[in-house]
Amino acid sequence: MWPMFRIAGLFSIMPVLGGGEVPVRVRVALSLIITLMIVPSLGPMPLVDPLSVDSILISLQQLLIGIAMGLFVLIAFNAVTMAGESIAITMGLGFALMNDPQNGAQVPVVSQFYLIMGTLLFLALDGHHAILMLLNASFVLIPIGETLTNQSLWILVNWGGSIWYGALAIALPALAAMLTVNITMGIITRAAPQLNLFSVGFPITMTVGFFAIMLSLPTYQFSFENLLRLTQDTITSFLSN
Repeated sequence: MWPMFRIAGLFSIMPVLGGGEVPVRVRVALSLIITLMIVPSLGPMPLVDPLSVDSILISLQQLLIGIAMGLFVLIAFNAVTMAGESIAITMGLGFALMNDPQNGAQVPVVSQFYLIMGTLLFLALDGHHAILMLLNASFVLIPIGETLTNQSLWILVNWGGSIWYGALAIALPALAAMLTVNITMGIITRAAPQLNLFSVGFPITMTVGFFAIMLSLPTYQFSFENLLRLTQDTITSFLSN
């Protein structure tokens, strides 16, 4: 049961393999299957009464470790969502919303597009295999019965700031193009005050925004790969400390 708590904690929050978009029965079945595959390679379990307070504390510790590992990946995907939101707002598409099953909220259509692209890249780059390998290695780095150190928890807290770094790295090319368009429209408005900015500026910014998204897709792949690599390194540091 203790290994399953850690694995179930990961699948309860991790995008793609778990989270709100995956049915609960699928997550439970996947956690059980992976647990049966991992348990034979584990060492002896702590000799603790299953109904004691120590057993409950160990169960909570395993659940916390799994949720923390899933949270690292979730923050990386939330950076993609934030990048799409910032681009959508500058394009004037901030009001075009659709439901996001992963976060259980409405996000701009541009964010959903970036999130789908990120999910496909995550699968194409074998990110799900890397997470499962880290999950298996976590039982060696943090055996059942050992607790997280203060340094590991501090790494988790600091990782929350990466959502800004990741979003800026992904959205920067499109945001630079949109900023240039807005500055140009501001100069034109000052030079010709009789020009109706709302009737002219909105189609221009939207059109340039779509071209900027299309041209920046190669840089999006590069930025998202770096973000996934940084996520993997941070999870390794989290487990090693």
